[in-house]
Amino acid sequence: MLKFFPILGITGPRQVGKTTLARQLQNVLHKESIYLDLESTADFTILQEAELFLKRNEDKCIIIDEIQRMPALFPLLRSLVDRNRVPARFILLGSASPNLIRDSSESLAGRIAYLNLMTFSLTEIPENISWQKHWLTGGFPEPLLADDPYFSFKWYENFVRTYIERDIPNLGFQINTVKLERILRLVASVHGQILNYATIARAVDFSVTYVKTILTVLEQAFLLVTLPPFFVNTQKRLVKSPKVYIRDSGLLHYLLNVQEEKQLLSNAILGASWEGYVIEQIRNNINSDYRLFFYRTQDQSEMDLLIEKGNEVMASIEIKYSAMPKLSKGNTMAIQTIGCKNNLIITPDSRDYLLKENVRVCDLTTFLDKYLPVNFSILS
Repeated sequence: MLKFFPILGITGPRQVGKTTLARQLQNVLHKESIYLDLESTADFTILQEAELFLKRNEDKCIIIDEIQRMPALFPLLRSLVDRNRVPARFILLGSASPNLIRDSSESLAGRIAYLNLMTFSLTEIPENISWQKHWLTGGFPEPLLADDPYFSFKWYENFVRTYIERDIPNLGFQINTVKLERILRLVASVHGQILNYATIARAVDFSVTYVKTILTVLEQAFLLVTLPPFFVNTQKRLVKSPKVYIRDSGLLHYLLNVQEEKQLLSNAILGASWEGYVIEQIRNNINSDYRLFFYRTQDQSEMDLLIEKGNEVMASIEIKYSAMPKLSKGNTMAIQTIGCKNNLIITPDSRDYLLKENVRVCDLTTFLDKYLPVNFSILS
């Protein structure tokens, strides 16, 4: 991307390693670079006269961290790039999606490539860290690498406080911090379920419209994600609302006060937590030309996840925390209706085998390593 685009935007939640990555890029760039952090008073002051400073250093790659703190820069960056369009002029780091950062999408269209850097996925962690710890603790580097569960829990406590008390207000959204945290915990309590805005609105005494706005902000700040329903050309009435998930499993478990594996295994959230964890690992490892959906009809025909490309369902997946998985009647009905040849059940520990024609059982690691990067047709 840096060889072609004048601007690279690296977005993702706080503390996933955006700054670390940018610092590493400085060592491989074929030009001198300058790093500026807009959370530093000194660097913020430098960019009070941004046009003068950036023109004086137009031969360098300027890295600007926490760009969402100064959205007024975007029109200027567009102007400077249009006058001298060369690769790797700017690297912008932000803890919010481009849609949430005012003016960014419109100002820099056609001039910027975006890279979403999320928490460590299962395919990226060292061999000495088990998938069980990764699932329990989540993919943020510091809690994942910590040996002390208490430290990990306190890390998430401060992470949530920072987002609620500082980051969301800095994006221009003023909301009572107590109610904002309550909304986040309510979402955690319905993790993996159909999103009911009215229920959350009643719980915090906000309008449904305002709750939708807040949940959109939380999604574009990478704290939660919605999974849309899939529609096929049938006369059956389909569920129209999305499912909602806390993106990082460690954050989910913190919000539900789950600190140890034994607590998780005995918690009512177990199945939904495993489902969200699997979907997030697939999301973080699949190419952007694939789209993810869930499928459910009023007659209880359902699949946890559909992977679509070019209006064709490439694979349907049921996610089960079970040592002896099997398809439900609703799963069988869904497979028949959708007509997909590649159908899976993903579990924590199953060996890789065909349960029946066109239905394969495997564990998550096997799916990510063996099946996801290649043509789905080998599944059958």
